[in-house]
Amino acid sequence: MSVLNHSHYQPSFFILKGIPGLEDGHIWISIPCCAFYVCTIVANSLILFIIKTEAGLHQPMYILLSMLSGSDIALPTCVIPKMLAAFWFNSREIYFEACLIQMYFTHSFVVVESGVLTVMAFDRYVAICNPLRYTCILTSQLLAKIGLVVLLRSALLFAPLPFLLKRLTFCPNNVIAHTYCEHMSIAKLACADIRINSVYGMTAALTIIALDFPCIVLSYALILKAVIGLSTKEARVKAFNTCTAHVCVIVMFYAPIVSTVLLQRIAHKTSPTVHIIVANLYIIVPPAINPVLYSVNTKEIRQRVLKIFYHRRAI
Repeated sequence: MSVLNHSHYQPSFFILKGIPGLEDGHIWISIPCCAFYVCTIVANSLILFIIKTEAGLHQPMYILLSMLSGSDIALPTCVIPKMLAAFWFNSREIYFEACLIQMYFTHSFVVVESGVLTVMAFDRYVAICNPLRYTCILTSQLLAKIGLVVLLRSALLFAPLPFLLKRLTFCPNNVIAHTYCEHMSIAKLACADIRINSVYGMTAALTIIALDFPCIVLSYALILKAVIGLSTKEARVKAFNTCTAHVCVIVMFYAPIVSTVLLQRIAHKTSPTVHIIVANLYIIVPPAINPVLYSVNTKEIRQRVLKIFYHRRAI
């Protein structure tokens, strides 16, 4: 009762419970998580190395791909190491401030990835619909400015979240029913009105979906219109092939995000286990699969990857 009498109580640390209902299977769940994370680091680092060392790849499309790979490394790194420590060594405690930092960067890098995917859709639109002016439109200076805007947008959009949480008075229960520090999972531990947190979190998520996703859809609608108008089948197939990897990446990234928002705000009777599994999907799976898709579907990347492996085998 003495704790409750404090006007503003905050726990010194939280405890990450993991996936409710699957506690006995955490060690088995950690195996694919670890495998995906290792694949993420190795594959995206390889993409970054190839783009940096090959002068012929210093083009807008590959610069944007390097931005995506950097985001793909950063996003799961915010979550998976601590998750594996909890699953393997039962190291579930996370300091209050560290939890807020993890939450902030996790949400921010999700927005960075969404922004990069949107710019990549615009890149494909210019390459297919206005190829003669491609290098004139997407200059290195413009890409630098776009990259800065993407970073600033993500940094500013979620900057209020730590402050909105720090103003809350928390209950003695400090167990977060999640694998990482997610905004609403923390807010629900408060013994206070969290409507502002809920509204702001929902608004931020919907803002990103409402801004980025329509831009992507519009870009590909214009691309589809241009491709259908091409004179030969070979030209149409080639144009579609240049977009295949990006479309797959977009579907893998946005489907879990939209599902998470809908599950949290609409499907209240859904099991918390389902909420958490879906919330982890877009952090664990797309960053590992993205470089594979681009390596398979992008000729220049594929050739350089094969060249590296053949060189290693020859040695």
